[in-house]
Amino acid sequence: MIRIAVDAMGGDHSPDTMVDGAVAAARHLDAEILLVGAADRVEAALVPHGHAGRQRVRVIDAPDVVEMTEAPAAALRRKPRASIRVAAECVARGDAVALVSAGHTGASVMASYSAFGTLAGVDRPALATTIPTRRTPAVLLDAGASVECRPQHLVQFAIMGGVFARVGLGVTRPRIGLLSIGEEANKGNELTREAHRLLKQSPVHFVGNVEGREIYSGVADVIVCDGFTGNIVLKTSEGLVETVESLLGDELQGTFSSQVGYLLARRAFRRFRRRVDYSEYGGALLLGVAGLSIVCHGRSSAKAVRNAIAMAYRFATDDFIHRVEREIASAAAS
Repeated sequence: MIRIAVDAMGGDHSPDTMVDGAVAAARHLDAEILLVGAADRVEAALVPHGHAGRQRVRVIDAPDVVEMTEAPAAALRRKPRASIRVAAECVARGDAVALVSAGHTGASVMASYSAFGTLAGVDRPALATTIPTRRTPAVLLDAGASVECRPQHLVQFAIMGGVFARVGLGVTRPRIGLLSIGEEANKGNELTREAHRLLKQSPVHFVGNVEGREIYSGVADVIVCDGFTGNIVLKTSEGLVETVESLLGDELQGTFSSQVGYLLARRAFRRFRRRVDYSEYGGALLLGVAGLSIVCHGRSSAKAVRNAIAMAYRFATDDFIHRVEREIASAAAS
């Protein structure tokens, strides 16, 4: 049976949210969930689920937590029994096939990197997150794992992102775009100009530069950038969605006619909410490490955790890591 290790102490509302999401996932997947965290708190969070909630769920004690305010490297050294570190070690030992965490992003990346190592031919890991577009969902990477990158790193991201798009999104021939300040090849900084040249020579289906206003247009299935830029894009997008929803809510409550209009169009509003809701996608996949690691938003709901576990299950059953390894090796040989 496939086992997935969940950092039960990660996230803003742990362990309750993590446990709720894990129990929901265990009910629908042919998998066992290892809940890693302070055993007494995890057991208490399982109580409301009764006996049924204990099916295919096992608790592994890890009493320490990496707090959001801590420097990840120092915290992981000081706390060998931190939940994220113990969960990553479960995967490294082969006790589980994937790791899911909504805790400290830096600690999740470092724990995964330390426990799994990188795939052959990969220099830097990248966080790949699914974003909505006017057409179909797309992949944005790096969303924050590698802040400083070289041009060859972006080529590696493009190859790995292409595999993600095929396995996770069902895209037969992913279109790869490079995030820059203009469509022309000579636009951008030294990093993007050289990356553009290398991507044109690579085996990926490179469609050129993508400007910021085109990220959500659907012109590319995979959008590549360094982790500093990608994280700003991601956080800006989250803030914009929250602002639009708030403003829309204010307008809909403003007059009687607008409230009537909302009642008539509420199905469309619900569909819109699902398309832009990060919880629908689960979490960001850490690409480049030799193990499956899903990093969720700190504010993840039980639904987001359940979907992240489902993502981990799907990528594990589709032999994702070996597929990335093969494509990296094939690109290096060409």
